[in-house]
Amino acid sequence: MIPPPPRANPTLFGHAEAAASLAAAARSGRLAHAWLFTGPPGIGKATLAYRFARWLLAGQPREAQGAPPLQLAEDHPILRRVAAGSHADLMVLEPQQEPGKRHIIKVEEARAARSFLNFTAAEGGWRVVVMDEVEAMEAASANTILKTLEEPPPRTVLLLVTSAPGRLLPTIRSRCRRLELTGLPNPIMDTLLADWLPEMPRAERDALAVLAEGSPGRALELAAGEGVELARLAEATLSSIPAGERAHALADRIAGREAALAFPAFFNLLLRHLSQAVREAARGGSAPAWLGARPLAAWAEASEAVRKLIQDTERLSLDRRQAVLVAMDTLRGR
Repeated sequence: MIPPPPRANPTLFGHAEAAASLAAAARSGRLAHAWLFTGPPGIGKATLAYRFARWLLAGQPREAQGAPPLQLAEDHPILRRVAAGSHADLMVLEPQQEPGKRHIIKVEEARAARSFLNFTAAEGGWRVVVMDEVEAMEAASANTILKTLEEPPPRTVLLLVTSAPGRLLPTIRSRCRRLELTGLPNPIMDTLLADWLPEMPRAERDALAVLAEGSPGRALELAAGEGVELARLAEATLSSIPAGERAHALADRIAGREAALAFPAFFNLLLRHLSQAVREAARGGSAPAWLGARPLAAWAEASEAVRKLIQDTERLSLDRRQAVLVAMDTLRGR
């Protein structure tokens, strides 16, 4: 069974130590007014943020003996209201994907959050703002949030979630208490994938777990986008970077109308494989033969250029097929 979205998910896989530290901070009476949840995509950062928000809004109840930290029963009214987006003391900001427009958190939304926090809590407790993919804030949004962090109203908390903390203003990072999350251990990943993907052969699930590197969300994305096959395709592409008709065939394969998931998944896998090869070679380890075609510095520059190209293509809804062709030219050094 595929898990529900983070705001409706009653179960947290792993991260028990992080959840316990949040509970302890709240019960100490000295809860930081802003938290920055960081770590790779798809590992449960947003799920933990919503779990903490629900627990605060429910009055910080004591868990039953043996229950995991921040646990609310699945039929708890706060859990249902947060899942439905109907709790008056919770506001959520996340970038909205609109065709042809940038994937951002707009300044109007950031200003609305600032105003929201200045009101008295409707239910007499905390007021909470969850900001997912906070790195997608435009500059004006970031400045507005910074003002809120500098002058936080009492009994308010901001939960900022990001996979790219380096893209935030240093002044924002410095005003948040950082909670660094890591990928889930192999036993948990094995259990989750067996539960979520029971019809997938065991060998393919094992390969998927390796590719996902402890990220359940990434594993599901790869499964939906034929991740194991795409990983093989990415390695083959680096071994012999296509040009001409072969490049166009690759573009048709991963950037067609039905390939919305395949496109980002393929390039994530390709760039990860390239980065690993460059790092290993730089340390004096074994390197694939294709890496010798160019200096390591040139590969690193090409990797960064392709990464930015793919990010801009997805963020601005640009032509994916053209992006594939440009990426192949870049990797060939043209």
